[in-house]
Formats: sequence, C-alpha cells, structure tokens
Amino acid sequence: MKESIESTTTTKNYRVLIADDEPIIREGIRDAIDWATLGMEVVGEAEDGEEALERAVDMDVDVVLVDMNMPFLNGIELIRALQQKCPRCRYLIISGHDEFAYAQEAVRLGVEDYILKPVEAEQLYSALGRLRQRLDEEHQRTAYVRQAAHQIERNIPLLRQRFCLEWLEGQIGGRDLKEQLTFLRLPSTPPVQIGTVRWPASEARKTVMRENDRQLFLYAVENVVSELLGDLPHVLFRDASGLIGICLWQEAPEEIASLLEQQISACLNIAIHAHVELHIGTLEETPGTYRLCRERVYGEVRLSPLVRRARQLIQEEYAERDLTLESLATRLQVSAVYLSRVLKKELDNSFVTLVTHARIRKAVQLLDSTTLPIHMIAERVGYDTQHYFSTAFKKAMGISPAQYRKDGGTGNRSSVTQ
Repeated sequence: MKESIESTTTTKNYRVLIADDEPIIREGIRDAIDWATLGMEVVGEAEDGEEALERAVDMDVDVVLVDMNMPFLNGIELIRALQQKCPRCRYLIISGHDEFAYAQEAVRLGVEDYILKPVEAEQLYSALGRLRQRLDEEHQRTAYVRQAAHQIERNIPLLRQRFCLEWLEGQIGGRDLKEQLTFLRLPSTPPVQIGTVRWPASEARKTVMRENDRQLFLYAVENVVSELLGDLPHVLFRDASGLIGICLWQEAPEEIASLLEQQISACLNIAIHAHVELHIGTLEETPGTYRLCRERVYGEVRLSPLVRRARQLIQEEYAERDLTLESLATRLQVSAVYLSRVLKKELDNSFVTLVTHARIRKAVQLLDSTTLPIHMIAERVGYDTQHYFSTAFKKAMGISPAQYRKDGGTGNRSSVTQ
C-alpha cells in the first residue's frame, strides 16, 4: 500500500504558470530552469494579473510564479484572488522591490518563497526544489488520507457492528455516543426497537461443533434476519457468545420475533429464540432495553413450547376483542384451567395480565408516535370503551393516557413498557 502511494507521488508532474508583465523575464525564467528534472512543467504564461488569474483557474495549475508589479491585478491581489479560486495552488514571488511591507504580506498569505530580481537561476532552482519537496509531502499526505477514508468507507458495516455492540453493552455514552453515530452515518435519534436472536444449540454443543460450522450457521441466521427486516434501517451485531443483537430505527411488524423463529427454522432447520422489545427512552437508556431483551431470550430456555406459543399468539392478537383464555386454550388444544396454570407457573403472570401488558405497550407506542385521539387508540389496542382503557392504562402506568401524552411520555414507566 505504501509503495503504491509513494510511486504515484514521485511520478506526478506539477503544472507551473509564469506571471510577469515583461516578456524577457518570462522567457528567461522558462529557459533557465531544467523543469523536467524538477518534475515540473510550464503550461502557460501571463502578462498581467487578470490574465494570470484566468489562466491559472482554466489550466488547474499547481504553482504560480508571481511578479509583484503587474497591470490590473498586482501580485498580492492576484494571490488573494487565487486563494479563493485555487486553494491548493502554491505561489513563489519574483519581485524587483525589496520592501519589508511586501515581504510581510507575502508571509501572511503563505507564499512559499520571495526572490528578488534580477533572478539568479541557481537561487530560483533551489527555491523550486524546496517547493517541489513540500508539494510531494502534501501530495503524499493527501494520498494517505484518501486511502484511509477509502478503507474506513469499506469497513463502515463492520464499524457499525462493533459500535452497536459496545454501545448496547454500556461501554459508550455521552458526547462520544452522538459523535460516533454521526461519523457512522447512523440516526442520532434513539432506536425504536431492540432485538436479540439466540441459537442455544450452538452454545450447548460448542465443544463438539466445529467453529467454522458454527460461524457459517450464525452468518446464515444473520442473512435470514436481514432479509426479513428488508429496507428497515437497522444494524445487526454479534457478541462473543454468538448472541445476535438487532438495533432498529424503524418499527418492524409486531410478530417479527415469531417470524424470525419460523423462517430460520424453515431455512436452516435449527431452533432459535428471538425477542424484540420496543425502546421507549433516550440514546443513553438503550442498553437497558438490550439487557431486557437478552434476559428474555435467555429465559426462553426454561419455557415450554406450549407457553411460548401461547405468548406469541397473545402478542399477535391482543387487539382482538374475542381473545379469551378459553379461545386461546381451544386453539392450543389444552384445557383453559391447564393453560392458566402453566402461564402463571412459567411466566409468573395470568392470561389477563399478559393481554393487558401487550395492549398497554402498544398504547404507549401510539401515544408517543401519533396524534390519534385516545378513544381511537383504545379501539386499536382492543378495548371496547375509552373509560375501560383509561382505567387499565392508569393502573399499569400510574397516570392516565391524557396525562401521559401531556407530559411527553415522562410518566412512571412500569415493567409493562420496559
């Protein structure tokens, strides 16, 4: 890499413009210097300041040899104009005036050298040699910066993954968090959902499964997740144990967790546990939602298939007014008494509580993200009346839906929404 950059630098020919109102001076400068040896080429001449400005811009020159006294624009005026139109151009003044004011202004404008007439060829050659060296160094720095920018651009997806892992594990916060979001071109707003996908078998069989096979399966799982999320802005990342995290800035369908489990099972013939949680909070609070997701997905191991299916159906159909314990038990082909008992045993919640939690979670989201009237929100989440909804909401959240919206969602956040 370094060699390719250096070789590009050494073969660059710098374009030179000679600006002087005396033809004999221009000719003398042009003929007195071995430009090829310097790696330079005289591409044009100008006899006044305005012509020099126009030709320097049109020819995209690297160096201008500037006479201080020229018609229309003098040397200082020309340099000021070129600094606006050709900011990368460098200047070398050739002047018949040995005045401190001229030299002082030249230094302030960043002129590379100041040579007095009559010009001695050796002095000019040395000055141009020094300028050539500085241009080479600058060109090399630019090449390195460009190469670094290219490498960063290529690695943006990997950098995003690493960043999201460190962020959600609580290692990044404050001002650094917002700066990195901006640098990685990620939204500076909090994600709306956080998810986790776990493949328990890979952990249990880690000692007998070849690591290459394990990595291939995890990579395939990530591909399936990405396909299901489609164009939704998201980042997938993976921790050391193989747990896949999902950071979403646009809400996925409510049934996304069950869709992930079903699709991965169908495509890869492996069983995974997925959990997706709404994030209602700040950027700094996002790791808390990730911890909750992680706890939930690791807790799936102890849940029976019956309870996992029952919970999935509740999360998908909470808005149905005819959803009852009996109707759910019938669909699952068990008795209502048995279903009630196992839900309480494994989830430590009753059927009614689980449905209420699902409804209130959705209500909070609608209150935060829409201007829908409260009675319409009540209908959308499965309540027959606004009064019944308001009573259930206040019991779960500690304040009424109207007060929650008025306060901007800063009410008491119970476990229903966390």
